[in-house]
Amino acid sequence: MSQSPALAIVQAVGGPHNIVSLTHCATRLRFQLKDAGLVDKDAVENVDGVMGSVPQSGERFQVIIGGAVATMYSDIMALPEMHNVGSPSADDVKAAVRARGPRGTHAWVDSFFEYLSDSFRPILGVLLGASLIIAFAAVMDALGVQDFRADVKPPFWTFLDAMWRSVFYFLPIMVAYNAAKKLNVDGWLGGAIMAALMTPNFASMSSLPQTVCHTNDFGASLCQVDVLGISMQLSDYGGQVFVPLIMVAVLAPLYHGLQKVISQNLQLVFVPFISMAVMIPLTAFLLGPLGIWIGNAIGNGLGWLNNAAPIIFAILIPMLYPFLVPLGLHWPLNAIMLVNINTLGYDFIQGPMGAWNFACFGATAGVMLIAIKEKDTQMKQTSIGALIAGLFGGISEPSLYGIHLRYARIYPRMLIGCFVGGLVQGIGAMVIGTGVRASAFAFTSLLTIPVFSPMWLYGLSIAAAFIVAMSAVVITDYRTPEQKEEIRARIAAAHESEELPQSAAPDASGKATAVATAPAKTLKPAMVPGAVTEVLAPMAGTVIPLEDVPDEGFASGAVGKGVAIRPTSDTVVAPGDGKVILAFPTGHAVGIRLDNGIEVLIHIGIDTVNLQGKGFTVHVSRGERVREGDPLVTFDRAVIHDAGYSTVTPVLVTNHRKFAAVTQDVQGTVQPGDKLLTVTARAR
Repeated sequence: MSQSPALAIVQAVGGPHNIVSLTHCATRLRFQLKDAGLVDKDAVENVDGVMGSVPQSGERFQVIIGGAVATMYSDIMALPEMHNVGSPSADDVKAAVRARGPRGTHAWVDSFFEYLSDSFRPILGVLLGASLIIAFAAVMDALGVQDFRADVKPPFWTFLDAMWRSVFYFLPIMVAYNAAKKLNVDGWLGGAIMAALMTPNFASMSSLPQTVCHTNDFGASLCQVDVLGISMQLSDYGGQVFVPLIMVAVLAPLYHGLQKVISQNLQLVFVPFISMAVMIPLTAFLLGPLGIWIGNAIGNGLGWLNNAAPIIFAILIPMLYPFLVPLGLHWPLNAIMLVNINTLGYDFIQGPMGAWNFACFGATAGVMLIAIKEKDTQMKQTSIGALIAGLFGGISEPSLYGIHLRYARIYPRMLIGCFVGGLVQGIGAMVIGTGVRASAFAFTSLLTIPVFSPMWLYGLSIAAAFIVAMSAVVITDYRTPEQKEEIRARIAAAHESEELPQSAAPDASGKATAVATAPAKTLKPAMVPGAVTEVLAPMAGTVIPLEDVPDEGFASGAVGKGVAIRPTSDTVVAPGDGKVILAFPTGHAVGIRLDNGIEVLIHIGIDTVNLQGKGFTVHVSRGERVREGDPLVTFDRAVIHDAGYSTVTPVLVTNHRKFAAVTQDVQGTVQPGDKLLTVTARAR
C-alpha cells in the first residue's frame, strides 16, 4: 500500500521523534524540530500536495501546502505516530525560539511585525470569504441587477450586505482577540474590551442632547461628549484595526502585571475585572481616538501621494510588495486599506497591489509553461497548484515560497511585470483623472475584478502585469545553467522507459505465443528482490564516513546515502557501465545511472561550485554512455586547497529510497574499481 502524503511529510522532516510541535497558517505547515539537519528537503518537496519548503532559523521548517493546509495538518496530527507530539500555538513555538537568543540586532522589529501578521493571519479565511461575497454583489451591480451602493435595498440584498459586513464591521473584535493571544493575554478579554466600544449603548451616545458634533476638513463628522467632566471623542469603531492593535499592546503589560500581584485563587475574577475597568475607559478616551488619528494620518499621506503623483504611486506599490510580503511587512498596508474603506468609502492601494499579484501569478504561469514543455511533472504540479491558488484565491504565498524564492532569476522578471502593470494604472489615472479604486477590501483575484473601478483600467493593468511577467520567464527562463542540468537530469530519470516483458500464453492450437504483460516492468539487476549489489570506488583515496563530511546537507544523508573519499589522485572514473545523467559545466559534480539501476552522484569537494570550473576538466556530457573505468572528470587538488575548499568527495546513491539499505563496505584506502558500497534491494 502506498504511503500517505501526511506520513511521507513526517518521515521526511526526520520522523515524529524529531518534531517538537506543529502548527499551520493559511498556506504553510510550521514545524518546530529538534534537529533541522535531519530534514530531507528533496523528499519533502516530492510529496504529493507539497508546493515547496522553507528552512528557517531556530530549528524551524515550513512546508508549503496551499489552500489544503488545514486538511494536511489534520491528517498529520491524526497519525498514530504523532500521538505524543505536542501542538502548541504558533505563538508558543516562536516564543520558545526567541528564548534561545536574539534573532538579530533588531529583534524588536521582528517581534513588531510578527505581532501585526499574527493578529491578522488567523482571519484570512473569513476575509477571503467575505471578499468573494462582495465580488458577487459587485458583479450584480455591474450587470444592473442591484445598485451595490444604494442606501435602501430590497430585503435579500440587505441581508447579503450583512453577510460580508459581519466580518469587516466586527473586524476590530477579531483583531483584538488574535492580538491578545499573540501577547499571551486572554483573547476573550481583548475581544470584550474592543466590543464595548461597538455596542448600541456606545453608539447611542452620539445622539445624546449633550453631544456636540462638527465636520472636519475631510468631510467626516466628529462628535464629542463630556463624561464625568472629561471630553470623549465618539467614533464608529467598526472596521478599525489600529485601535485594537494599540489597545492590546497596552493591555498586555497591565494583564501580566496583575497576574504577578494577584493571588492565583483570585485571578479568574479580578484580573479581567481590573483590566476591563482600566482599559475600556482608557481606550474610549485616549487609545481609540489615537488609533483612528494614526490610521487616518497614514492613509491621508498615501492619498496625497496618490493624488499628487499617481504614476509614482501606481508603480511604487507593486514594486514594493514583492519584498514586503515574504517578510510579513505588508500587513500595515493591509490595515490602511481597511481604514480607507471605513473613512473614505473606497481604497486606492488595492488597485496597484493587484498589479503585483498578477505579475506574481504571471511568473508562475511562465514556470508552468516551461515545466509542461519539458515534461517536468514535479514543477508542473507545484506551479499549477500555486497558479490556481493565486488566480482564484488571490493568495501569493504558494507561488512565492513554492517557486519564486527558490529561483533567484524569477524576481527580476516578475518586477518587470509589476512595473508595467503599475505604469498602465498610473498613465490611466492621469488620463481619466482618477486612479483605480476598490469599493471593499478584497483579495486581488480573477473573481474580485468587479470590485475595482474603473474596471477596464484595472483589468488592463493586471493583464499587462501577468502577460509581461509570464513572457519574461518563458523567453529568458528562470533557471541558472546548473539548475537546468539538475532538473533535466531528474526529468530524464523519471521518464526513462523500461522494457516490458513478454510472457508465453497458449494460442488456439495450444502453442505458446508471446503476449505483452504491460503492468509488469523489467527489474534492473540491483532492484531484484533480495539482490545485493556492489558499488565500486570512482577514485583513489581514503574512505571516511558520510557523517564526517564538513557539509550538513551531505552529512545528514539528505542528498543521498553513501560514503566520502579524501582523494589521493586527480581523476574520477565511472564506477560501472551506465549513462551520464548529470554533468555540470563547472566539473564539480557528475551523476551516473548504472545499468544495474543504481544512481550514483560523485560531488568533487565541498562548495567547489564556487570555483566556476577553475581546476576542473569534464570529459563526458549528459546522456553519454560510459564503461567502467572511463574517465569522467579530472581536477587539480592544489587549486581546490588554495581556494580554501575541502577536497572531500561524497559518493552517494541518490535513489537510495528504492533500496532496503546502502552500507559502507571498506575502511582505509581504496583504488578505482575497489568495492566501496553494498546496496541491498527490498524484499517482496
